Amino acid sequence: MELAIRGRRDGQGADGGDLIGLNPTDRGKKGVKRSVLVEADGGPLAVAIGGANVHDTKLLAATLGAVVVERPQPTEASPRHLCLDKGYDNPTGHQAAAAFGYVAHIRRIGEEKLDDRRKKTRPARRWVVERTLAWPSKCRALSIRYDKKSVTGTEAGATHLGLLQLACALLWYRRKLRLAKVGG
Repeated sequence: MELAIRGRRDGQGADGGDLIGLNPTDRGKKGVKRSVLVEADGGPLAVAIGGANVHDTKLLAATLGAVVVERPQPTEASPRHLCLDKGYDNPTGHQAAAAFGYVAHIRRIGEEKLDDRRKKTRPARRWVVERTLAWPSKCRALSIRYDKKSVTGTEAGATHLGLLQLACALLWYRRKLRLAKVGG
């Protein structure tokens, strides 16, 4: 005979799930951090999750390892570039980018490339990532975390990471439909 702890199901811990942690900026509330790798236009290529108290650089290797699109091997003529913000400007961030064959371009927040006359040459690219992170938050099942298991689950789609990946796939599908309507 199995004993069920009051209000908990299989795989749920006392804190309501796995891969959650105290959010240091939100008075210690439990939360999830999402790490997303996007292409230049904002299409998600990879996604990883961790506790809210996990530093960004610790999720970088998991995110780069979760890329689902086959990519051409980098060469000296066409290396892979990875634009990161100042949160990744430490040895862990540099090592993770190098381990996956990326050339890391790490700029400080607000720092933009200026030409000789101190004029902006290109706008900052951070907004592309921030926009992509906001899109899946429109899905109610992701903004309110109903699924407690993050990676392992018995039912298809019953995990938080699976729902996040499904939301990213829907973004690509909607983008393809929108491009087909414009082009045809």
